[in-house]
Amino acid sequence: MQRAQQVTDIFLLPGQYFVGGEGHRVRTVLGSCVSITLWHAPRRIGAMSHFVLPASERAAGGQPNPHYGADALELMLRDLAALGVAPSECQAKVFGGASMFAHRLRGNSQDIGRRNGAQALRLLRERGIVIASESLYGSGHRRIVFSMASGDVWSHQVAPGDACATAWQRRPPR
Repeated sequence: MQRAQQVTDIFLLPGQYFVGGEGHRVRTVLGSCVSITLWHAPRRIGAMSHFVLPASERAAGGQPNPHYGADALELMLRDLAALGVAPSECQAKVFGGASMFAHRLRGNSQDIGRRNGAQALRLLRERGIVIASESLYGSGHRRIVFSMASGDVWSHQVAPGDACATAWQRRPPR
């Protein structure tokens, strides 16, 4: 009889990222923030970010800050490389970028989710990383769960003011 593998749940707060193997499941809740997941199928190694803003004004020689999309991706790719995983061998999925208060906000503050989503897609394309799926924009928040054992990412989007409006959507690898 085979024993079930123990799974460790990780919850990402804004400005955090995680890189690990098949014994991990990573969760977060996104509004205008964006998560990029990267998964290496043969080795069952993955990474997930939860970034707040698209780009930073990092000074030369400054440390990357995972609150920013470009820096979060840089840190994830660095940690994956340390495990022997090349970016071109990963598939990506992108989530978030919603408008949390579309009925209340007008102007540039409302566009942060769209800027975050566009930044994530641009960064992945620039690095030649295949985007297997995306669930971006809209309104409300999303709950995300990433299984590093299977590469599946589940996304549950909830409209503003509606705590149980939508069902979970499974985002399997292609």
